[in-house]
Amino acid sequence: MTEDRHSRFRDAHSDRDRAEHVPATPQTQAPAYRLAFADEEFLCREELRPVRLQLELLKPELMLNEHGIESTIVMFGGARIPDPAHKDKARTQTLADLSHFYDEAREFARLMTEKSKESGGRHNVVVTGGGPGVMEAGNRGALDAGGHSIGLSIVLPHEQAPNGYVTPDLSFNFHYFAIRKMHFLMRARAITVFPGGFGTLDELFESLTLIQTGRMERVPFLLFGRAFWDKIINWEALADAGTISDQDLDLFRVVDTAQEAVQIIDNWEPAPPRDSLPGRER
Repeated sequence: MTEDRHSRFRDAHSDRDRAEHVPATPQTQAPAYRLAFADEEFLCREELRPVRLQLELLKPELMLNEHGIESTIVMFGGARIPDPAHKDKARTQTLADLSHFYDEAREFARLMTEKSKESGGRHNVVVTGGGPGVMEAGNRGALDAGGHSIGLSIVLPHEQAPNGYVTPDLSFNFHYFAIRKMHFLMRARAITVFPGGFGTLDELFESLTLIQTGRMERVPFLLFGRAFWDKIINWEALADAGTISDQDLDLFRVVDTAQEAVQIIDNWEPAPPRDSLPGRER
């Protein structure tokens, strides 16, 4: 991370380094003496949660700006979907059958990264959750194309490290799910959702709700795998019940292949955010 200083005051790095080399005395060894911004125990206090939220929002934002990244292609999807080469190790036959979406995700990311390279890697940069499965396939496809990609990891008890295909300088780690979700969507030019579980469904519905309610501009919103989504969610039943409107069914498209998805994105006509919510007019 670069730092362009315009202040004549002594910089924080210098004072932090100086404070680490003072004589060891009862006073300098006491927690109270530590510089607040360099005191990890202090920063982890419950009362500092607002500061930590701000830091998690600010750090990736600054670093993405420094890399000149202006728009992204979001790839949500299941961590358990295997590379077809290893589908014999899948926990269920259904997961093994879904393994072809690993290849579709990888190909989609490759195609979008080829387009990204035309802008010098500023636009259409693939962003995933940094984990295995579909996320790994997305970062891997970007690397296949010789481009960079973003990984937004989160600390979980059972996942230890981001997948090995994320661009190291664009591999971020989060404590707060909410801030991570903001970073997924703040630069999103398109949102793709591959088959997945609770996490994928959470990401799908939260993103779709932001568009439905006009809190976010409309972007191509693509669900990969018609057979999967038709089985998992009865969209028409929601519309028939009146809990969503018929117009809400037009907020997303269902595709089966990477080529279909790219074609929709290429031919998308920008649309402003909704200024009303169909079915809830007063």
